[in-house]
Amino acid sequence: MGSGPVGLLGGTFDPIHLAHLRLAQEALDTCALAQVRFIPNAQPPHRSTPGVSAEHRFRMVELAIAGESRFLADDRELRRDAASYTVDTVADLRKDLGADRPLCLIVGADAFALFDTWKRWEALLDAVHVIVATRPGSTTEPAGGDLRDHAARRRTTDPADLSRSAAGRIYRLPITALDISASAIRREFAAGRSPRYLLPDSVLGYIDSNHLYRSPDAG
Repeated sequence: MGSGPVGLLGGTFDPIHLAHLRLAQEALDTCALAQVRFIPNAQPPHRSTPGVSAEHRFRMVELAIAGESRFLADDRELRRDAASYTVDTVADLRKDLGADRPLCLIVGADAFALFDTWKRWEALLDAVHVIVATRPGSTTEPAGGDLRDHAARRRTTDPADLSRSAAGRIYRLPITALDISASAIRREFAAGRSPRYLLPDSVLGYIDSNHLYRSPDAG
């Protein structure tokens, strides 16, 4: 894996799709990450529990990332019998990777705008770097004043800064705009239409073989 920064990309991945993979690839390349860990949520605190099982979602992640050796599927949140809070996941990762390893949490600009609603968010900002994925033309900024102050104080425009310390910086990563969502993919399946070219063929084949997402309330 090398000694460079480790990217952390969480989500329900219900299912994982090409926008997730492209985001991880662009973060990997631009920020010189040694690895990106895909961390599926079991019980996301800010949204309903996925309709498709954790086992299926984890297997789809494994299939999707099989072609990139620097991508890793991490099941630690699925093994936790409680809601998935990022600050707890990071503390657990620190036990494995050490206090000095740079960790980079990858989030979208919309999610970061509400970062101050996350559990122990200020402690989390001290525990990781944050890569804020920003689409072209986006002007999304944090709503809360305290979060805006943190963002201004911690912001860097040099991705190399993410390698120089273990945590504490915020970097805005311009990304390719791919308007793909898991909810739209689920609707395509439920309507009997093919979402091919929105997700890897390996994932599409797995969904077909296991008859996932075949009705509107099937995840």
